[in-house]
Amino acid sequence: MITRKILTGAAAAAVLALALTGCTAPLNSSSDKGGKGEDAGQVVATESSETCTNPSPTDTPLSEMKIGYSQSENEQNPFRAVETASVRDAVEASGAEFLYTNANSDQAKQLSDIQSMINQGVDALIVSPISSSGLQAAFETAKDKGIAILIIDRETAGTPCEDTINSFIGSDFYQQGLRAGEAMAEAMGGKGSIAEIQGPSGTDVAKARSEGFAEALKKFPDMKVVAKQPGNWSTSEAQELLGQMMSANPEITGVYTHSDTMALGAITALNNFGKKPGKDVFITSVDGSADAVRYVATGEIYASVETSPRFGPAAVSLLEDWFAGKPVAQQTLLEDRLYTVENAQDALDSGDAY
Repeated sequence: MITRKILTGAAAAAVLALALTGCTAPLNSSSDKGGKGEDAGQVVATESSETCTNPSPTDTPLSEMKIGYSQSENEQNPFRAVETASVRDAVEASGAEFLYTNANSDQAKQLSDIQSMINQGVDALIVSPISSSGLQAAFETAKDKGIAILIIDRETAGTPCEDTINSFIGSDFYQQGLRAGEAMAEAMGGKGSIAEIQGPSGTDVAKARSEGFAEALKKFPDMKVVAKQPGNWSTSEAQELLGQMMSANPEITGVYTHSDTMALGAITALNNFGKKPGKDVFITSVDGSADAVRYVATGEIYASVETSPRFGPAAVSLLEDWFAGKPVAQQTLLEDRLYTVENAQDALDSGDAY
């Protein structure tokens, strides 16, 4: 089943108000632009036909529940800061008690954080997992206690419905890589040498973004990735890596980074190497952060594929349906925009770019 939906901050408030009376409002039809600033639109591109249904629905409103959120990474990353704010605002707007933890990229801490929130009696858990494994022991405990689990941003191991991993909301990372590759082909005229600075080795995100990019290049035999290495989402690491890649491969005219944080490092590296980003070497990236979109507006980054961090309204709406005994999609994928010089300044002015 393919659907398109949009949740804005204002719409979410209306949905949540209805939830307090035991009703669920339909999501509005999407527009191409979404909303603005704090109310920036969250467009749902697809929902799986496979669903889960709560075997023990309740009339208890969300306002009388306790919802825990496990954040995976430090909020110096703008994506994580906006993600946390979106979840917090949506949960608090519902009147529910909000519990929050941050694992700061420590897998063992995230496991203990989730177990701690379970011990504090949460009714539901929203989790941004560090990786696809390592949290199953906590999820098993949650299952035994009948606690709903909603995974956002990155998928994790477990069987939907059976393991009370009731749903996943996130982006299609493969499609992000594909779109970045298509944009790179456009920028480079279908030929040239490319450096790829990847996310952390072994992560599902990095794997999918790399595979999608490679798929896009299959149509362009004169485009080759001549160097690739993990930059671990780090600006400084990406800068150092690209400097090394350019020294070994001075013919590079394209740089693909798996995150905007690494694209910023790439810009510095190119300038240090005497190359002009957007003229001598073209950059495509993924995230859609305001810091990078500013460079898209000036042409120094050719394109950035958005990864929406505004999961809160959709997450709370899904939990409403779950507790009411309504079927919820096992997977919900958001529609991510492609920022180019044509729309970048508008995205900055509107606040759509986070």
